[in-house]
Amino acid sequence: MFEDSPEFKFRKANDFSPTKVTLAEIHAAVPKHLFRKNSLKAFLHISRDVICALALYQLALQIEPFSAAFVNHYETTQSVGTIIKWAGWAGYWVCQSIVLAGWWCMAHEAGHGNVSEYKWVNHVVGFLLHTFVLSPYFAWRASHHSHHKAAASIERDENYVPKTRSDFKLPPESVAIPTDYHEIFEETPIYTVVRMLVMQLLGWQIYLFTDISGSPRHPNGTNHFNPSSSLFKPHERRGIVVSNIGLISMSCLLFIWAQNIGVSAFFKLYLVPYILVNHWVVMLTFLHHSDPTVPMYRNRQWSFLRGALSTVDRPLLGWAGRVFLHNASHDHIAHHLFSNIPWYNQPYVTQILKELLGNDYNHDTTNTFYALYRSFTRCCFVEDQGEIVFYKDKNGKAARVLAPNALDYPTS
Repeated sequence: MFEDSPEFKFRKANDFSPTKVTLAEIHAAVPKHLFRKNSLKAFLHISRDVICALALYQLALQIEPFSAAFVNHYETTQSVGTIIKWAGWAGYWVCQSIVLAGWWCMAHEAGHGNVSEYKWVNHVVGFLLHTFVLSPYFAWRASHHSHHKAAASIERDENYVPKTRSDFKLPPESVAIPTDYHEIFEETPIYTVVRMLVMQLLGWQIYLFTDISGSPRHPNGTNHFNPSSSLFKPHERRGIVVSNIGLISMSCLLFIWAQNIGVSAFFKLYLVPYILVNHWVVMLTFLHHSDPTVPMYRNRQWSFLRGALSTVDRPLLGWAGRVFLHNASHDHIAHHLFSNIPWYNQPYVTQILKELLGNDYNHDTTNTFYALYRSFTRCCFVEDQGEIVFYKDKNGKAARVLAPNALDYPTS
């Protein structure tokens, strides 16, 4: 469980060279029928997710009556009833959060136009699903599309842009000593856990409100709620207003509902699953784009293909991730290369990529929670110089280096 996967070890042990496979070869290998949208199949997926969420909600309403009845019927102690009650709530929180994270993933697919051939259908579905989990559909769709156009570009990417040596005011590599790094990055295990919890439970909201980990070209105060934000183009600003209206309306409905059912019930039925939805969303997006063995590029070496291949496919939650997160973590490289292919066809694309790319395909079967800790603690900063760079750890060491001729590869 706490061990690097064979794939990670292989990448770490081998110097990096960009792929020789071209984007044209990849496009030629993917059958055209995989691009077709099947609205019926999409709505069956959506219906299943909605039914699962409603079923879990109904089961949750029975948790406390069941635990009380169990104590009364079997004449057990109140402590046993309490254990049963909180075990039931814990199960509900985990299961409901995964299902609602699937709503978020499905809204993401709608944002890419993969639910229907009709744009308005995609927007209605995406807006409703994202708004229910308090995500700004049109705002995030806009910044996410910019991310797809510049993935792994240090200058232009919109998500998980790495901090540099100069950002931390570290001495030049040639004169830096271990204590220079330890003063900045050394911390107690408890403090590390606290920072991870903040990222996992509140990182999504912090990103939306502050653009933290976003592109450094944006000014201070950049956020996903200001229609005039530099994140958005002029023609996107009306959608930002619509997103805000949706979030305000949903917040009002939740407030009225909380008044009717009580704060405690609201906390257990909606708020805790909502917070855990953010955990799953942050986990899968962070691990897509933060790995010590995967490169990032500056402009002269960046290309769309290289950026798309600088992501990692991970079997997050196993079969449950496939079913309820709609392949978002299992087939992320395929999604970056072909974001207009529906999620239910992406596994076929991934199989093609594995055969075509060979060792250039980044897959990692490391336990996902350990991989989260590994990336969180080892992906500290990158150098200010270098066209192809890797994260360095708290000792100033990179997990991987470039092959001698890596910069000679064509970027096409």
